[in-house]
Amino acid sequence: MKQSSSNRKVNEQAREVIASILLFEISDPRLTLVTITGCEVSYDRSVCNVYYTTEPERYEAVADAFAKAAGRIRSLMAKELSWRVAPELRFMLDKSVDEAERIATALQRDAARNAASERADAGEEIDGDTCDAGDE
Repeated sequence: MKQSSSNRKVNEQAREVIASILLFEISDPRLTLVTITGCEVSYDRSVCNVYYTTEPERYEAVADAFAKAAGRIRSLMAKELSWRVAPELRFMLDKSVDEAERIATALQRDAARNAASERADAGEEIDGDTCDAGDE
């Protein structure tokens, strides 16, 4: 979806307010160590998709905590923002951070394997196993 600069500002404003509410206003221990990665607010500001991430073993507990706290977060958000409407909050797990970690780990493993292979090839050439000097 193409976004205008004003819509990006609205999205960022919503993200900052929700992150602040989670940090200072909500006391549910299941919502600690949760990162709000982004928000997408509809043009009429009636709906806000909130993307979050946390540790994989906590996915279900955090989703349940958000389901219980959505009304309170929405009410606190309405007090904080001067919008005409308090948007309906939809909390969605953002697995892109987990995917990025998985890719980074795979790349590191591949780089280590390539380095080991290059060292092994260099060792064979020094030992004379692959030298072509006697093939005249």
